Amino acid sequence: MHKIVLKKQLSHDMFWIEFEAPFVAKKAKPGQFIIFRVDEYGERVPITMAGTNKETGTVTLIFQAVGRSTMLLSQLEVGDYIQDVVGPLGKPTHMEDLKKVCVVGGGTGNALAYPVARGLAEAGVKVDMVSGFKTEELIVLKEEFEEAVDNFYLMTDDGSAGEKGFTTTKLEELIKAGNDYDEVITVGPPIMMKFVNEVTKPYGIKTIASLTALMIDGTGMCGGCRVSINGETKYVCVDGPEFDAAAVDWDVLIARNAYYHEEEKEERDHICRLTGGVRHYE
Repeated sequence: MHKIVLKKQLSHDMFWIEFEAPFVAKKAKPGQFIIFRVDEYGERVPITMAGTNKETGTVTLIFQAVGRSTMLLSQLEVGDYIQDVVGPLGKPTHMEDLKKVCVVGGGTGNALAYPVARGLAEAGVKVDMVSGFKTEELIVLKEEFEEAVDNFYLMTDDGSAGEKGFTTTKLEELIKAGNDYDEVITVGPPIMMKFVNEVTKPYGIKTIASLTALMIDGTGMCGGCRVSINGETKYVCVDGPEFDAAAVDWDVLIARNAYYHEEEKEERDHICRLTGGVRHYE
């Protein structure tokens, strides 16, 4: 079991927790993920690590409480325990021979973009970060990004904070301004990552997308996280989670990620009659 040593609430449904997992912390690198179970009855949930500390033996997660398991995780407090943690899994972010990179994060994907951007900066890479949210109330990690990267650009759809517009608009503006990026890395909703790739394609800038997919075992055996890369079947858990965005069949990925949309919505909106109409996740 893994003791929680720090918890912060970043927004109404975004949380930051740190827990003890010394063996994972010793081996983990930016871009990799773990699979956790909140308790012995819980489902196995994959999530990208937001950071690790080898000295203290702790792992950091930044997550949105949207499903049953993440809601249960959000209810744990300092001193409580997470039942199981498996990892590190997946391939780490490629950092060799990179001098200047733009990281583009959208919505909750910014929580996953943060360890990548910070890891690149710590490796000596110059990092521009474009962070997009629908509105000001949903913004998270602004101060953390500002501290970690060279240049931080905040975008909101409605203009309530930062600049009004989409991340893709800012990315193209930066490219046209003469920024010679070795690579663009994007993390967020698949539709956003698809359009990021369409922005960079005419300029010949290699673009890496960190994919999210349905995962079960995390070892490539179940096939639940399969994606189509250049017409070949790959598995996010063992071949990714980062892939060349130009090679991804985005339509297939978007369709697969929507398979259990109705079931997930039902789980979030369920009202338990046994508790007098009050939601109960324990």
